[in-house]
Amino acid sequence: MARSSEKAPDNGRGVVIMDDWPGYDLNLFTYPQHYYGDLEYVLIPHGIVVDRIERLAKDIMKDIGYSDIMVLCVLKGGYKFCADLVEHLKNISRNSDHFVSMKVDFIRLKSYKNDQSMGEMQIIGGDDLSTLAGKNVLIVEDVVGTGRTMNALLSNIKKYKPNMIKVASLLVKRQPRSDGFRPDSHMRDQRAR
Repeated sequence: MARSSEKAPDNGRGVVIMDDWPGYDLNLFTYPQHYYGDLEYVLIPHGIVVDRIERLAKDIMKDIGYSDIMVLCVLKGGYKFCADLVEHLKNISRNSDHFVSMKVDFIRLKSYKNDQSMGEMQIIGGDDLSTLAGKNVLIVEDVVGTGRTMNALLSNIKKYKPNMIKVASLLVKRQPRSDGFRPDSHMRDQRAR
């Protein structure tokens, strides 16, 4: 079932970046010239991101049980993470005894207008959400901040009575105003900014 704020312990699946982590020296990496002078260090190397996404895919397949998946990608930020995650999920399916059918749909969540909370979340795009009834739903989000928007989305999706809802997030920010929500699968805690 979907995570709620009451059941949101950190399940140990993420990589935690401590607040005092100095990052990696820039001389260890190549990066686009237009970033010269703007970067001080590399916080998360690309290879770690790729490895964690592969592991997230394995964890998701284990959690969902090699069943068909309806993937809801939260745009705009979640697009690249979702594409990489779905590719790893497909590779696992291809190399297993069980074929897993995956459909991907895209939604945008709007809860702010001009940096002010509207108090209510609006879901933009996506097919008719009533088609989620009885399905295993994987919500893919790039960053979970306070968790309020994700909790609102989960409440909305639960109305359609899916079989299962899982949330995968690339990053989870530690924030003082957090409601304690943690995705089922996530990459790491990011320093609060």
